[in-house]
Amino acid sequence: MKNLAGLMKQATQMQAKMEAMQSTLEAMSIDGSAGAGMVKVVLSGKGDMRSITIDPKLADPTEMEMLQDLILAACADARTKLDAKAAEEMQKVTGGLNLPAGMKLPF
Repeated sequence: MKNLAGLMKQATQMQAKMEAMQSTLEAMSIDGSAGAGMVKVVLSGKGDMRSITIDPKLADPTEMEMLQDLILAACADARTKLDAKAAEEMQKVTGGLNLPAGMKLPF
């Protein structure tokens, strides 16, 4: 039984470290660019797009803000659909077992 207690303690410590790492990732901002910097994006540590900047040479400058907003909205829509599909597939895998929100497999 002593080994089981040690194993449980290690699992608890690992869970705490994973939660701390997830919090750190969520607070991060990651920059990316393409086309020699003509298109730039900023993602959260969770992969959500926070902003996009497009060089005015690539489109009508009077429509740039709308274009950037539409791209952000499209990315958010795709992310929502992806999350829904992932949840649907997870239901298939877990056989309908309702896991608490945020709980992911494997444990």
